[in-house]
Amino acid sequence: MRDDVTIYFIRHGETDWNAQSRYQGQADVPMNAIGRAQALRNGETMRRLLPAIASAAYVSSPLTRTRETMEIVRGAMGLDPAAYAVDDRLKELHYGHWQGVFAAELSTVDAVGMDERARDTFRWRPTGGESYADLMQRSVAWLNDVEVDTVVAAHGGVSRVLRGHLYGIEPALVPELAVPQDRILVLRRDRMEWL
Repeated sequence: MRDDVTIYFIRHGETDWNAQSRYQGQADVPMNAIGRAQALRNGETMRRLLPAIASAAYVSSPLTRTRETMEIVRGAMGLDPAAYAVDDRLKELHYGHWQGVFAAELSTVDAVGMDERARDTFRWRPTGGESYADLMQRSVAWLNDVEVDTVVAAHGGVSRVLRGHLYGIEPALVPELAVPQDRILVLRRDRMEWL
């Protein structure tokens, strides 16, 4: 990412799994009605940045919830909803054997994994999945290719690791960073803000 670049990071809107505190990861779960309203709110916020933001790059994770978010955002901005790129590196953290599990059931499903994760949330990797450290590696690989202002529709985990990388946040704190679905995170090399 060049020093003069701005990233407008939009987390996908709510899904039923988010509302149920169910580990989603890379499961392709669609947004619910609340999520679509959140995406519309973010699109209306982005519309206020026109015309300057119209020439930015637009890129989404390939998962349905992020693509629908991007299409709602672009439609609210008066832009062609389908005119954006997709990048696999922006997929959410893969939760492996935890995907689809309700948070409240983890103590019976994988008590050992919960204990290991509590000791090092950033580096713990579920069976068949990724750690936050893995996610940071692939997300930063994407970030290193960004050369122009970019509007991104992606996931909470990606938002967390990008902030961790850009602002030198202690790895243990990265998994706890806030990831609202009804706000836009503006990332610059020297500062961040929420819209």
